[in-house]
Amino acid sequence: MKRVNVISLGCSKNLVDSERLMRMLENVGYRVVHEAEDSRKGDIVVINTCGFIGDAKEESINEILARTALRAEGKIDAVYVMGCLSERYSEVLPKEIPEVDGWYGKHSWPQLVTDLSRRHPASAPYDRVITTPRHHAYLKISEGCNRFCAFCAIPLITGRHRSRPIEEIVDEVKMLVARGVKEFNVIAQELTYYGIDLYGERRIADLIDAIAAVDGVEWIRLHYAYPADFPLEMLDAMERNPKVCRYLDIALQHISDRVLTNMRRHITADETRRLLAEIRRRVPGIKIRTTLMVGFPGEEEEDFEQLMDFVREQRFDRMGAFSYCEEEDTRAAADFTDSIPDDVKQSRLERLMALQEEISAELMAEQKGKRLRVMIDREEADYYVGRTEFDSPEVDPEVLVEKSEKLHPGDMVEVEVTDTLPFELIARPITKD
Repeated sequence: MKRVNVISLGCSKNLVDSERLMRMLENVGYRVVHEAEDSRKGDIVVINTCGFIGDAKEESINEILARTALRAEGKIDAVYVMGCLSERYSEVLPKEIPEVDGWYGKHSWPQLVTDLSRRHPASAPYDRVITTPRHHAYLKISEGCNRFCAFCAIPLITGRHRSRPIEEIVDEVKMLVARGVKEFNVIAQELTYYGIDLYGERRIADLIDAIAAVDGVEWIRLHYAYPADFPLEMLDAMERNPKVCRYLDIALQHISDRVLTNMRRHITADETRRLLAEIRRRVPGIKIRTTLMVGFPGEEEEDFEQLMDFVREQRFDRMGAFSYCEEEDTRAAADFTDSIPDDVKQSRLERLMALQEEISAELMAEQKGKRLRVMIDREEADYYVGRTEFDSPEVDPEVLVEKSEKLHPGDMVEVEVTDTLPFELIARPITKD
């Protein structure tokens, strides 16, 4: 059995594709590993690339070059590339890196299995090998995006929004529950658009109800909502289903009306504030994660100060930020000159994140003495590492739980917070009577 080493770069949506590929390869007789550090003669390496922004593209290219160098040295047999980068640059890359044995795009990657095995793999379209800890998994409910924000190349790579049927998603959830998955991190490029292409209306609330009805599901967490045309009925579904984490990942990008208009975000500052107030009113106790951008073309210091004031005002529980990077073929690249110096962008980014660190430290300090329900992810030498319902894997704060009793990954435990850090909580298990 030849070994295939699948390397997944970029977002969790990419990871789901990698997991599906791994199952297909297993079904045709390959032994599959995920991101193995060692190289073995006879190995086939498949790199699932990201092509979102400059840093991600550079990481993907470096990974390809490193693996083709191993191939040239005879340490592995073949290198195949799939995903967003090869989709976006399908004509350029094969000429620039001819050492790659095969190139596959964001949607054509199943053909790789057929090309390797000379037969079509038999499996359900959603069956996959889970590479995350077995108690949690990502659940991709759609592909593509219809938004076409000025700065974003994702719709150019992935195409228009395509929802998966509710019945198929529920079948996948049942299959994963049977394998031990308790936590489902629902992902989509644009979560709130779900259903329009299939059913002629937004059906995200119905989908949440359907997933929550599956026995064995304990947590459902929602990622990547879009603020314009937000379906408020989704909040009602969150509130009526206790399995749904009081957590929402909604990228706001900016608050200056001028910048939002230039970004083609289709929402104003006042509308943004009203939406956030309504989210918090309808789902009491919800924690909001957002992403913001600095340095979009034309962003003046006044616009940036509005953004800083907005963050002070809203006190987001979770926040990430990045600097604008021009992407070819986007509206921003066509309509604007990327004239803000890199050092100005970096300064603004650092100021924004320093402010958020202060806010996060204050919010985390408020948790001291509170009792929280935590899902254990892993064991370290001195403590167990877990998360609350308000924390998504890998991007949000963790809870470091004292080893006063034996715990296992996937266990749900009630803890008391004994100390706090800006991005971590220290806790002890509460002994049951």
